[in-house]
Amino acid sequence: MGVLAVVSSWAAVATAHEIEPAVADLTIAEDVEIVIRWAVEAPVAGIDLEGLQDTNAAPEAEVYDRLRATPPAELAELFRRAWPEISANLTLRAGGSEVVPELVGVDIPDVGNIDLIRTSVVTIRGDLPDDGSPVVFGWDAGFGPLVLRQMGVENGYTDFLPAGDLSQPIERTGGERQGFWAALWNYTGVGFDHIVPKGLDHILFVLGLFFLALRMGPLLTQVTAFTLAHTVTLALGATGVVRISPDIVEPLIAASIVYVGVENLLVKKMTPWRPFVVFGFGLLHGLGFASVLQDFGLGADHFFAKLIGFNIGVEVGQLAVILAAWLAFGLLFGHEPWYKKRVANPVSLGIAAIALFWTFERTGVIDGDGAFGLFTALTEGGFDVQMVMVACVVLALVTAGVALAVESMTVDDACGFLLSLGTFLGIVAIFTSGAWLWAIGLTVIWIVALRLIGPGGDVA
Repeated sequence: MGVLAVVSSWAAVATAHEIEPAVADLTIAEDVEIVIRWAVEAPVAGIDLEGLQDTNAAPEAEVYDRLRATPPAELAELFRRAWPEISANLTLRAGGSEVVPELVGVDIPDVGNIDLIRTSVVTIRGDLPDDGSPVVFGWDAGFGPLVLRQMGVENGYTDFLPAGDLSQPIERTGGERQGFWAALWNYTGVGFDHIVPKGLDHILFVLGLFFLALRMGPLLTQVTAFTLAHTVTLALGATGVVRISPDIVEPLIAASIVYVGVENLLVKKMTPWRPFVVFGFGLLHGLGFASVLQDFGLGADHFFAKLIGFNIGVEVGQLAVILAAWLAFGLLFGHEPWYKKRVANPVSLGIAAIALFWTFERTGVIDGDGAFGLFTALTEGGFDVQMVMVACVVLALVTAGVALAVESMTVDDACGFLLSLGTFLGIVAIFTSGAWLWAIGLTVIWIVALRLIGPGGDVA
């Protein structure tokens, strides 16, 4: 029940466009019954979730959005009609025998806030052979990741299945254990995936740390403080010692990113209080990580292996972000006197602006649609990738051209600032659409344009 409570509270702050894993509870007796908590609008719309982070990036996005506002009875009927095709993409077998999944029921909640995920409950069953053979369950990668938990037995099977993966053979009486190293490795991947590519808010926070302190000493001080803090609250939250609603934690995480971005703009180097502030923010981020980890289901089997693996994955993800930023900008431009004016400041401004939007949105002060729809599209993959690329290439050509034509340090700095701010926002828009190669290509264009703008500018 504790995990279910966290799953419910996490869903309350997840937007309807984000891809969240379904949760399947499997009970094996004379037959097998599987109760799946699932956003069924995606399979009904025919969206292929493999490699997708946000439904806005899917060709069927408009259909999905209409289904979110569809009354329960109508959506349930649409799901039943689609069931033959959906069931064909499920794998359910016992030993060498295929088990036909039968749809028992589908319970759709009433239409509420259509900006939030609506989690339905789908119940299926299947007749098992009487040979006592273990059960295997999974589904096609197009349905996304799945948390699978065996109910009603001691030491029941619990696992996080990446999109398209099948469970290990599940013993009917329980006791089927995932190996320690398999659990550690599996949840390392879960932790990394939560940072890259799914954790845009955590990515922006880590980038905020990087763009203030380029030198290794101050950077390591901040990263160490953040790591120690979120490790503590991740462990406390995942074990149930500390429980704070995501309705409180998520806005505070966004506010922490605003602080980091704004302080980067106001100071020239790391302040004495910065590591302590970062430590405090790390405590908040750890609670956010704990909610995600509980969402994926820890179970009793190798609990600490999964906890440690998840934390390792988070750390590797954060270090990957820092390494990428250092290779792209620190190595090439960190020694330049104009680095802060043309790179660190505009990126920090972009980080602060996005996080400020999240803060107001997560507290309900503003609606993500209407006047703020551009921010929603920016952070949820709602922009056309090719249009963003064209706009950023034009920006690069114009700013570099003006800087080359006008011999002025002030003009060079202004062009560099506009180039970095606009291109950074463009990369965020492309990144959230899942177009990784395009994002890398745009980063290369950004680097070349910065170099063309020239060596002018005073030390900030």
